[in-house]
Amino acid sequence: MDNSGKEKEALALIAEAEKKLKSSQSFFGTLFGGSSKVEEACDMYARAANMFKMAKNWSAAGNAFSQAARLHLQMQSKHDAATNFIDAGNAFKKADPQEAINCLNRAIEIYTDMGRFTIAAKHHISIAEIYETELVDIDKAIAHYEQAADYYKGEESTSSANKCLLKVASYAAQLEQYQKAIEIYEQVGTYAMDSTLLKYSAKDHFFKAALCHFCVDMLNAKVNLQCLQMYFFFYIALCSFSEIRFTPVCEQKLLDAYEEQNVDAYTDAVKEFDSISRLDQWLTTMLLRIKKSIQDEESDLR
Repeated sequence: MDNSGKEKEALALIAEAEKKLKSSQSFFGTLFGGSSKVEEACDMYARAANMFKMAKNWSAAGNAFSQAARLHLQMQSKHDAATNFIDAGNAFKKADPQEAINCLNRAIEIYTDMGRFTIAAKHHISIAEIYETELVDIDKAIAHYEQAADYYKGEESTSSANKCLLKVASYAAQLEQYQKAIEIYEQVGTYAMDSTLLKYSAKDHFFKAALCHFCVDMLNAKVNLQCLQMYFFFYIALCSFSEIRFTPVCEQKLLDAYEEQNVDAYTDAVKEFDSISRLDQWLTTMLLRIKKSIQDEESDLR
C-alpha cells in the first residue's frame, strides 16, 4: 500500500502548524488569540504524527509527537505533554531506541512531578526492556528495574515491585553479584510464602537462592550449606503431591554432590533434574558455573 499521500498530508500539517506558531508569537498574534493558535498547532502536530505512523515513518512520527508534547508543556498541560512524550517514545522504539529512552524519561519526570509514581514505574520498565533488547546495556536495565521497584513499593504495589526485583536478581546472578541476587530471592520467597496465591512460587525463588549460594566462594561453603538445607526444607514443604515424588530428590542430590565435591554425581543429578523439569537458560548457566567450581576445586586438590 502506497502511504506517500499520508506523508504529504503530514508534512502539510507540520508546515501549517509552524505558521500558526509564528503568528502566535507576533505582536498582534499575542493580542488576538495567541494561545488558541498554539493549541491549534499542537493538534496539528499530533495529527501529523499519526499520519507519519500510518506511513511507517517512525522517526518523523516521534519528532511530531515530541513537538506536540513541548507545546503542551508551554500551555501548562502536563498530562497531555506526558501522553505525547509516551507516544513519541513508542514511535522512536522502532527507529531510534536512545531517543525513545529520552522521550520516556521526559514523561517520567512529568509523572513523578505530578505524584503519578505507578505510571512512572511502568515506563521505567519500558526503558529497562529497551536496554535489555535493543541497546544491550544490562547495568542500565537493572538500574531502571530497581527504580521501578522502588516506586511500586512506595505505592504499596508489592507484587509489581517483586516482579521487577526478580529481573534484577536474575541479571545480578548472571553478573556474578550473587549476594545481591540471594537477598532478593530470599525476600521475594518469604513474601510469597505468606500469600495463598503465591506460596507455590516460593519454592522456585528459594531454589534460585540456593544455586546462588552454590556459586559463592568455596570458603563459604559450610555456612552456605546450612542455608541450603533450610531452602530445601521450604522447597519440599511447598511442592505439590506429584512434584514431591521427584523434584526435591533431584535437588537433594545436587546438594549432596556439591557437599561431597563429586563432579560425576553432580552431573548425574543435573541430568535427572533436566529430565523432570526442563532447564531454562538461567538455570543452565548457574548449574554449569557450579560444576566448574567443583572441577576447579578437584584440580586444586590434586
